[in-house]
Amino acid sequence: MSKIFYEELNVGDEHKSSGRTVTEADIVNFAGLSADYNNMHIDEEFAKKTVFKTRVAHGMLITSIATGLWFTMPRLATVAFMGLEDWRFSGAVFPGDTVHITRKLVEKKEHKRPNMGFFIFEVNVHNQKDEVVQKGKWAILVQKKES
Repeated sequence: MSKIFYEELNVGDEHKSSGRTVTEADIVNFAGLSADYNNMHIDEEFAKKTVFKTRVAHGMLITSIATGLWFTMPRLATVAFMGLEDWRFSGAVFPGDTVHITRKLVEKKEHKRPNMGFFIFEVNVHNQKDEVVQKGKWAILVQKKES
């Protein structure tokens, strides 16, 4: 699979990932990995008394899944993931929900090194109803084509 270089993507270009169903195992394993044992995620009886009426997936679990879904879209000639900007959790994800991401290139910036540049993407995480559950911008450092 060929990689997309800095010069080959234009502001406004969009891509959509494949889907990923969030499982019970994902939530339990993430709780163990992150040591986030908040009752909202692991205690069904507690969660029944909350606004959601059931357990919800960790927000950072969904962000982590989104980073993996990134690699189901056309591949960039990535040097480094530089960070999240203005990342927001705007909806809950429940066990059994299926999420996918969309990205839209909103800005290209030159780098001090002439062989690379920055892409700024608007990234949205959608559930199976196409509701946006997380959103923000991702900054990616990308290679330029060899001169």
